[in-house]
Amino acid sequence: MRLFLFDVDGTLLTARGAGRAAFKEALKRTFGTAEGLDAYDLRGKTDQRVVWDVLTAAGVPREEIEARVGACFEAYLGELETILGDGSAIQIMPGIRELVPALSARPDAVVGLLTGNIEAGARLKLRPTGLLEHFRVGAFGSDHIDRRCLPSIARERAGRLVGHDFDFERVTIIGDTPHDVDCARACGAVAVVVATGQYPADELAACAPDLLFRDFSDVARALAALTDGGRGSQAAPVPGQ
Repeated sequence: MRLFLFDVDGTLLTARGAGRAAFKEALKRTFGTAEGLDAYDLRGKTDQRVVWDVLTAAGVPREEIEARVGACFEAYLGELETILGDGSAIQIMPGIRELVPALSARPDAVVGLLTGNIEAGARLKLRPTGLLEHFRVGAFGSDHIDRRCLPSIARERAGRLVGHDFDFERVTIIGDTPHDVDCARACGAVAVVVATGQYPADELAACAPDLLFRDFSDVARALAALTDGGRGSQAAPVPGQ
């Protein structure tokens, strides 16, 4: 049995800037400043890391961040829900609507999430897609500030779910940034990236992932490559190109 862990933004869907806009309002409301957020690179970062990096750079004392970070995330969730509205702004990435259910239906697979989003934020973004039911476990930005620590959390939760441990060589991490490759390499998982986010395929190829996809529009080919384990496969040419 294999554990497949999907990133959210850029991999499963795009919220078209809703997260950044919600953070901006939440930071202003809670700390009185969102200085530096517009220029901050959100790609692959946990939500906790975003808040701490932006506020530390803006000169907010550590003690103040610690005291108010919970309130900041509450404000963020309220803003995010308002911005997302009826969910029509959420765009599902090519092939995902078919790939995720097909993968989750396999008896030899457990499908979950590994995302920098706090859990409630991930659920808000995924709610309009109809895909949430397929993700049986997850590790989130609310679990740890360091993305590298999330695979162990997801692996432990998946083990409790099915009643046996997953060796990391049977864990596949699927994302759209070099941070996702780094995350997989740090724990020994299979690293899969898809160029549907903000990194072009050539930059992702330079990270030497086990599998690289242009997108998942060729669902049958993507499913076959993913369930084969990815080890020893070339990162190029790109399946789904």
